[in-house]
Order: sequence, then C-alpha cells, then structure tokens
Amino acid sequence: MFVKTGDNVKIMSGDDKGKTGVVKQAIPSSNKVVVEGVNVVKKHSKPSNSQPQGGIVDVERAISATNVKVIKATDKKDK
Repeated sequence: MFVKTGDNVKIMSGDDKGKTGVVKQAIPSSNKVVVEGVNVVKKHSKPSNSQPQGGIVDVERAISATNVKVIKATDKKDK
C-alpha cells in the first residue's frame, strides 16, 4: 500500500473531490484509508455509559486508497 498514516493526501474522485487531508488510519487488508475531514457521515447513537446523552455524531468513514494521491510538501500545484 502506497499510503501511510500521517501522509497528506488529495482526494481525486468522489463527492469530496479536490479536498485535502491527513490520513488518520490505513487499512491494507481492504485497501482503504480514513482521511481527516473527508467522507463525513452522521451516525445516530443511543445513550450509553460513555455518552450519557446520545444523539447524532459526525463520523469519518473509510474510502478506497485508489481515490487518493499523496501530496509532497514541496508540490505547489497540488495544493
């Protein structure tokens, strides 16, 4: 897998095309990555001991690693 945790990436396709972010988690077994601030969905949660109120929470979901491109710090045109 060419993407590692902590890499800066640019989304090349999908609803979030053109956005940039940092890889929070890489999942090589399914060839997916979780990017900070990208592919955010709303999840409904019931009250529990850790979250007594419950409610609607924003969660970042994994996207395919083939839809991202690693951005180097020196590349000005990709930013």
